[in-house]
Amino acid sequence: MAKSLTPMRHQYLQIKKQYPDTIVLFRLGDFYESFDEDAKIVAQACDIVLTSRPVGKGQRVPLAGVPYHAVEGYIAKLIKAGHKVAIVEQVGAQPLRGLMPREVIRVVTPGTIVEPTLLEEKSNNYLAALVIEGNRAGIAYADITTGEFATTQLSGDDVEQMAAEELERLRPAECLIPDTSNLQSPISNLQPPISNLQLQISKYESWRFELGNARQALLDHFEVASLAGYGCEGLPLAVRAAGAIVQYLRETQKAALAQLSDMRTYSTSEFMTLDASTRRSLELTRTIRTGAAKGSLLGVLDATVTAMGGRLLRQWLNQPLLDVNKLEQRLDAVEALYQDTPTRTQVVALLKQLADLERLTSRAVQRIAVPRDLVGIRKSLEKVPQIREALSQLKGAEGDHPLQTLLSQLDPCEEIASLIGEAIVDDPPATLASGGVIKAGFSAELDSVATASRDAKRWVANLEQTERKRTGIKSLKVGYNKVFGYYIEVTKANLAAVPEEYIRKQTLVNAERYITPELKEYESLILNAQERILDIEARLFRQVCDQVAAAAERLLSTARALARLDVYVALAEVAIRNNYVRPVLTDGHEVEIIAGRHPVVELTRREEPFVPNDARFSQEEGILIITGPNMSGKSTFLRQVALIVLMAQVGSFVPADQVRMGLVDRIFTRIGAQDEIWAGQSTFMVEMIEMANILHHATNRSLLILDEIGRGTSTYDGMSIAWAVVEYIHNHPRLRAKTLYATHYHELTELADILPRVRNYNVGVAEDGDKVIFLHKIVPGGADRSYGIHVAQLAGLPRTVIHRAEEILEELERDSHRSPIRPRRIAEIRQLALFPETSLIIEELKKLDVESMTPLEALNRLYELQREVGGD
Repeated sequence: MAKSLTPMRHQYLQIKKQYPDTIVLFRLGDFYESFDEDAKIVAQACDIVLTSRPVGKGQRVPLAGVPYHAVEGYIAKLIKAGHKVAIVEQVGAQPLRGLMPREVIRVVTPGTIVEPTLLEEKSNNYLAALVIEGNRAGIAYADITTGEFATTQLSGDDVEQMAAEELERLRPAECLIPDTSNLQSPISNLQPPISNLQLQISKYESWRFELGNARQALLDHFEVASLAGYGCEGLPLAVRAAGAIVQYLRETQKAALAQLSDMRTYSTSEFMTLDASTRRSLELTRTIRTGAAKGSLLGVLDATVTAMGGRLLRQWLNQPLLDVNKLEQRLDAVEALYQDTPTRTQVVALLKQLADLERLTSRAVQRIAVPRDLVGIRKSLEKVPQIREALSQLKGAEGDHPLQTLLSQLDPCEEIASLIGEAIVDDPPATLASGGVIKAGFSAELDSVATASRDAKRWVANLEQTERKRTGIKSLKVGYNKVFGYYIEVTKANLAAVPEEYIRKQTLVNAERYITPELKEYESLILNAQERILDIEARLFRQVCDQVAAAAERLLSTARALARLDVYVALAEVAIRNNYVRPVLTDGHEVEIIAGRHPVVELTRREEPFVPNDARFSQEEGILIITGPNMSGKSTFLRQVALIVLMAQVGSFVPADQVRMGLVDRIFTRIGAQDEIWAGQSTFMVEMIEMANILHHATNRSLLILDEIGRGTSTYDGMSIAWAVVEYIHNHPRLRAKTLYATHYHELTELADILPRVRNYNVGVAEDGDKVIFLHKIVPGGADRSYGIHVAQLAGLPRTVIHRAEEILEELERDSHRSPIRPRRIAEIRQLALFPETSLIIEELKKLDVESMTPLEALNRLYELQREVGGD
């Protein structure tokens, strides 16, 4: 059977055997073809026709092909569908034994995409690796389009949750794990569900993660004898994760390894910890409703004008700092640009003219750059001296100011810009295939060939006029086609005048076509010259790319300095546009916000002025219980406090009149808008899991944002849990965290009389007859009404329902009173027994297992029974 297969089929099967779990796209002429099961997958994922192809005697196999010039779009569809794609190209100019040699030049996976059309400009495309062993975990990540490469080691009893939180921050396009790993852990711990994360898991051979293999892979890659210089010599799991990435790239994207010239070892303790729930609740980089950046905090702050700056701003938002000195440096840079509008405006105009220097440099290093990429690098570098000149004029940025440090890192790389300017035409074609890329005067060899070609073309162009004059044949024509090349065409009426040296080549109906030895010489010169020009241009272009790649470290340093400048300028621009102020950072625990505003809401709801509010936390005032009606602005207030604190620790100015604060190590949120059920658990279970995570991990430097704890269960249970949570936060020596606690349990306001650091606040409401106006102002004291029926009326419930609800509420509130741990008593409204002749109370008492009940459970049950009989 094997002998009956075609040579090309044999070649394909040998390659496919090496990549059994990968879609193989096999280059044949102008198409990339897929075969067998791959063809069926490609046809379905890319919505193209499935055909067949003969591969031997009486054998046909499924076939699906895509045009080579449009392959990127089809690759994108396959990657999105969860597949890996191996690209097979011809790798020789001459066939061997009648068959063109072919090999896999790269394997495209979600984390190794380099095509600009498949990447988001302002988002990193991370390839991550995760390994967990006992109570330790290693996480590494790399972006081969920017050269970023970092690793860390985590440890603790809850290491799986820590790993999940770090993956949530990174949101890698692809995550490598050992092929023996259990996918249920820690991936399933991510919130929201893994499907929302769009995390592509790739199982990789376990031996690749072994310490010896991983360490050697890193040593070989960096060509060093020790990893001590990279900060991870004593972190075995960090080494294992990073080494797995290097080995994976060596297999899939060997050219990309040159891009990873450095590796950073970091600690998550350097940054504010934000779990998945908090990132989602605060809508840092995407909204809950649409998943888009517009409407998120990033959407407000992102006034960056370069792709590099956009990516860096996203990184800063995901990693708020815990170092006051570093934050002050960022704030100093933002303030200098904030104060000098003319310079800032000039810098913005220059930054707008920059290309993505970071990714273009990476393409040059990986030898996948096209002529326009190099022109983009040149034009960007040419703007650097102008940016340096503008910054040197900046007021208030003298001495050791952070912008002076940044200024010193802006290397214009004049020799690189000059080289590209001398070598590449200003407006080159998209590819090398059509020629015309290299400037005249750059290469004597190219110029001589080009001159000879031009002279030959000129001779051919003049031949028709010359021969007409010499032969006297007025209708003589000189033409060209791909079959015969150049020819002289004479009509049959003029055949008698044809010179003897003409050689007949083709007979037509009304004419004869001829060639001459001299014409064939010039034809050969022209055709050979064109081929030689393309070869020489390709060689010269590669040489230029190599020289650019050799300067990659300097180019990337400049690119990253430009990215920081872009972020500083953007934050200054947003601060002026939205009237933000510089926060005052201290080493203390206090937080004082005067007239704070929600950065997103104030911009999206412009139909009415935003009402600012104060918030204060101190040693005497640590837990603020916020009561008030729905739709009055409680949740907005909670979020705005958290966002103002987070913005300050990013290095941004903040939406307030004044902010003074000590740094917060973590922000936790449990906000009621997050109601969906995940992992098959009830809303209440999700709420309790999140609350347990908060109570286990918060410290006295944390900020807790809690909204309606306990609302997912019965009133008694819910209020009891809420009460106990406040007590625990207040009294536990490790906790005592700054807490904003919004609730409808008015009974909790009595905690302020019991616990010294608890304070009551409520949302102001103005009543005008039967109308209620929400003032959106947070004022001292507890609310005594919830106004729930008013909200129901605003929502459009039928009038009969509203009126009946008001009647029932009046009866329920009649003769009611409060207790520190119980809700209002129902005095006169009782539920009638279905069978009056029996005593339900007695039957319930008989069923109670008093010995196994906790005092709180017994008390709650007693209250329920008392309510049923209308007792006090």
